Amino acid sequence: MVNWMSPTEIAKDAQAFDRLMHTLLGLYIWEWTVSLDFDWQYITGKKKFRWPMIFYFLNRYCLLFAMMGIAIALNVTHELDCQGLYTFNQCFGNAAIGLASINLSLRTMAVWSRKWYIVVPLVLIILGHWSLLLHGILLKAAWVPGTGCVIIETDSKLLAITFIYSMVFDFIVLSLTAFKLLYPATGRSKLVELIFNDGLIYFIIAFLANLTATTFMLLNLNPVMSIIANVPAAIASTIVACRIVRRLNNFTASGPEMFPTSQGSTIAFRSNASKLLPKHSAKMSNKGMKSEGVHVQMETFESPNDKGGYAEYDAAGKIGRGDDYDPEAQVISDEFKRPPY
Repeated sequence: MVNWMSPTEIAKDAQAFDRLMHTLLGLYIWEWTVSLDFDWQYITGKKKFRWPMIFYFLNRYCLLFAMMGIAIALNVTHELDCQGLYTFNQCFGNAAIGLASINLSLRTMAVWSRKWYIVVPLVLIILGHWSLLLHGILLKAAWVPGTGCVIIETDSKLLAITFIYSMVFDFIVLSLTAFKLLYPATGRSKLVELIFNDGLIYFIIAFLANLTATTFMLLNLNPVMSIIANVPAAIASTIVACRIVRRLNNFTASGPEMFPTSQGSTIAFRSNASKLLPKHSAKMSNKGMKSEGVHVQMETFESPNDKGGYAEYDAAGKIGRGDDYDPEAQVISDEFKRPPY
């Protein structure tokens, strides 16, 4: 039987925690780097900034600052204020967890067209979530000569309650989104499928990450093992939540499609129609479709400058070609001639 509270075991767990944090730091820096072009488009003004993006940027950079603080705490070689440093890390790390849930909640509110009976309960749940996250900042750390900053006390029960709350919160958000999108009244579009599938993937990843963290906290083996899965849960939630925001934001580049609406309408797209003479018209109708939506009606035109595209007839009923037709140079048929008087 392993004595998890022995100094030797705690030292081994601290070493494992050190290596895991460096690995996760490298993973998140890679994720941040490969998606930096998306952030740069907003910084340079190429994309219009909207207020929901505030939570996206806070989510990404709060976790980045938390990981930087953890790296400093693990690699410092001289004595410093370990309590203040770990409080900073907990503050930004817990904020990243809360912001990841907010990013998903905002999407659910949008899916429900910001109905008050959806928005108000979700806002109350968010406030309760943040109250637990802020209470979870309370931990104790100290400088140990020859080792560095070490966590000496944590409230495992409060942290476990926080992560259980996060799992229930994510489940509620997914259920609301799935209920609205799984059986839409006006049919399903590619955008609906994207939101639903991404939400399902998000829930599975976040749920498993939070479940792992909750299990370790409930076991309460020692101060190190109680929080060893907290950072992986925060990183997993942040990565998938931010990827959902980017995928939805970039969805408009995939091309046109039929989006359900409450009223049927028809939009006809024409290009330089006033300069062209209609030769053949092909219409796409949807009389057999039951669902209402924005129906695209397209008409094709053919320019008369195409000499070989059609035939013409002269006054005698003979076939002519393109520019060969001259109304003043045609031979009048005998049946049209007047008898001499």
